[in-house]
Amino acid sequence: MPLPNAYAQYNNSKILTASPAELTLLLYEGAIKFCNIAILKIEQNDVEGAHNNIVRVEKIIDYFRETLDMKYPVAEDFERVYVYLTRRLLEANTHKDKEIVEEVATHLRSMRDTWKEVMKQAKVS
Repeated sequence: MPLPNAYAQYNNSKILTASPAELTLLLYEGAIKFCNIAILKIEQNDVEGAHNNIVRVEKIIDYFRETLDMKYPVAEDFERVYVYLTRRLLEANTHKDKEIVEEVATHLRSMRDTWKEVMKQAKVS
């Protein structure tokens, strides 16, 4: 049993030592992971499992919305995207629709990839 404990300690350390930019990336990764699990649970007709993972994605998106700095004009664009994704997740959860969850995951992957590029450019500058 030492291996799972070591893995948990590594993940905990990774989070505690991450920069704000890295934490944002980890949140995008987590949201994508929970989308993928929700899709699997929908395919398995595990209603509760699908619900729990969709809610996890919603909570991450809610956190992103809460932390937007609205003094920057781009924040309004992110707000609109996050509102749209939240609405789609509510629809997906209501109907247990994996296609909607796949759509949300696609948007999140795109945002994650853009964030990775921003992080890369910030290191170059």
